[in-house]
Amino acid sequence: MFVYNIDMNNRIQEKLKLLPRKSGVYIMKDENSTVIYVGKAKVLKNRVSQYFQNSPKPSKVQAMVDSIDDFEYFITISEMDALALESNLIKKYQPFYNILLKDGKQFPYIKINMKEPFPKLEIVRKVKADGAKYFGPYFAGIDIREIVKTINAAFRLRTCNQKISNSSIAKRECLNYSLGLCSAPCTKKITSEEYHKELTRVINFLNGNDDEIEAILQQKMENAAKNENFENALIYRDRLKMVSKLKQRIVANLPKNVNKDVFAYQTNGLSGVITSMVVRGGKILGVMNYAYNDAELEESETLFNFLIQYYQNVLIPDDIILSHEIDKDLLTAYLGKKTNIISNPHGINKTLLDMAKDNASDYLEKHIEKEKIRYNNTLGALKLLKEKLNLTNFPHRMECYDISNISGTNKTCSMVVFINGEPSKRNYRKFKIKTVKGSNDFASLQEALTRRFTRLKNQDGESFKEKPDLLIIDGGKGQLSACYEVLQESGLQGIDMISLAKRIEEVFKPGSSTPTLLKPGSVELRMLQRIRDEAHRFTITFHRNIRTKQQTHSALDDIAGVGEVKAKALLNAFGTSENIKNASIEELQCVKGIHLALAEQIYNHFHKER
Repeated sequence: MFVYNIDMNNRIQEKLKLLPRKSGVYIMKDENSTVIYVGKAKVLKNRVSQYFQNSPKPSKVQAMVDSIDDFEYFITISEMDALALESNLIKKYQPFYNILLKDGKQFPYIKINMKEPFPKLEIVRKVKADGAKYFGPYFAGIDIREIVKTINAAFRLRTCNQKISNSSIAKRECLNYSLGLCSAPCTKKITSEEYHKELTRVINFLNGNDDEIEAILQQKMENAAKNENFENALIYRDRLKMVSKLKQRIVANLPKNVNKDVFAYQTNGLSGVITSMVVRGGKILGVMNYAYNDAELEESETLFNFLIQYYQNVLIPDDIILSHEIDKDLLTAYLGKKTNIISNPHGINKTLLDMAKDNASDYLEKHIEKEKIRYNNTLGALKLLKEKLNLTNFPHRMECYDISNISGTNKTCSMVVFINGEPSKRNYRKFKIKTVKGSNDFASLQEALTRRFTRLKNQDGESFKEKPDLLIIDGGKGQLSACYEVLQESGLQGIDMISLAKRIEEVFKPGSSTPTLLKPGSVELRMLQRIRDEAHRFTITFHRNIRTKQQTHSALDDIAGVGEVKAKALLNAFGTSENIKNASIEELQCVKGIHLALAEQIYNHFHKER
């Protein structure tokens, strides 16, 4: 343990005296004004002061405190408001010492809209309060698509996007009906009441009853083999394997209708791991480990902060089992749903928590070295980069720009963003160069940067609102000079700019004709190479997609409502435009994203009188 020297920063000590005894959110910053931690507090004065007290602290907390140069705070009406503000600020700044669950990593669910006369199974990643039934989440070795295929093979639910009502009727059944994979509600081969009875059996399976579906698939496999339909027999055999795989995850002595989430937190003082275990229908559907460097003073608060992020788009179970005591009332109020929060479990709940703890301990032991390497390759590399290149700012947000064109045509520019040394793909952007004639990389870069700076000034678009700390240009002195001219004309201050020339990886800075050569293989050079190569990959892909679209213009492009995604889905389903032309309206509707009106429009396009 280390002890913080309270005389190191008199300015902070003066600010501590002014802290209010109210709830709020505090932001810790380093010497480069980079946000390194965001926290909430029931009483700001008490919580923030704790960090600077002359007392032993966990290593990870002390490491963060040693980096603090300043802090800010926001007063909130209640602790609940502080929770919401803290969450928004963490998303905005992505501080190194906060738990960060990556965007876009929501787990999949099976959704059934019981309000429809003939519902189908949908795979979704967002749970909505829309009255539908959701089952999941599914992860860690369970393929949700295989589960859906298994259900459809046993219970013959429809898979098409056709809107089916009690009054509508299709001209004929689709191919799935002929294969025994659909009950054809579109042609009234089954009533809504009979269809919903099948759905009840599906729901029983999703709630943990495997016996019925296993018996159905076994019988279908035997019948197919008896009729020498060996291809279908193999399909049913594979579906049976999926059911067997699910049965292996059954927890002994646990009722099938019980849904639980289990969370165990383990730390060695410097690194930490939270293991989440999802139990649905009496089965363990998945185990996930989350490693992080959280600088919360109390372990219970670390777990609480994790749960706030975790449940932003996850179905809340009947029971939440925890390794640490937390503020249960506050969590329940935040979740907006009554759930049983258990922090001192017994019996089967204790068994589940012990399993989660074992997973967390094992993961922590094996990945400590991995976390050290990650730090060295991210924040550690950025610190060296600032030092070796004598940058004005700590390069918290880096943006790299690269141009792609062939003989001056289809010119594109990429903007790739790294935050804290890691790709932030949601902030990547692409530019089509509009004003430059011929092959002129200098002018193309100037156009892209002019547009980027204009959008920064206008605060136009989420990816453009944040000011970059470091701009990296793929190229040499000429490209850098052209881009620096745009930066100076923009009037923006506090932005560093460099260029990286590919030949011998020379780094150029404005106003200097002598390049800087970083040590080959060093983490700081690899950081620049990573973002440069990512920018190159991104713009090449964009440029290639534009050329491919021009070269593969087909009859589908002339149909209103059929964009790139739907055209690709149609071609994947039918193989060629000729097959699409020969397809019926009902067959077209079986393609994902093709509803009845669009199917009719596609059919009429190919069959109109010429």
